[in-house]
Amino acid sequence: MPVNEAEETTKYRISDFAEMVGLNSPTLRYYEKEGLINPHRTDNGIRYYTDQDIRWVNFLLHLKSTGMSIEQLKRYVRLRAQGDSTINQRIELLEEVRRNFEVEYQRLQDGWTILNDKLDWYKGKEGGHIEDSESFSKYLQNLNHGYLEDR
Repeated sequence: MPVNEAEETTKYRISDFAEMVGLNSPTLRYYEKEGLINPHRTDNGIRYYTDQDIRWVNFLLHLKSTGMSIEQLKRYVRLRAQGDSTINQRIELLEEVRRNFEVEYQRLQDGWTILNDKLDWYKGKEGGHIEDSESFSKYLQNLNHGYLEDR
């Protein structure tokens, strides 16, 4: 439940905030310890978060989903806090993340393709469209996807 205070901004307790962003409280405390998030505090010292914090954590989670490490996230946060003078450094960091993500994305696409090829091969054998003597390796060669040879 939101923390009740007289301001217009909705304030969320850590448990509510954790649920809203899909993380648990210990993870939020870890992110705080690592400097990725900076929760607000009531006069009594109780953590609270705002809608702006939700957007920030969601952005961090999007970056993390690209394979960005905690160390890279910490670097990004530090650079961002330093202002526009670090834009080129942030570009370099994000371009490095993008290059690594593209490699991983291609690997996942190849895995997806071969999974579908294997299913099609089994279904073709079951349906009588593929000869019993045709191996999966030969089937892949006939498809000529190129992903086995190129990578």
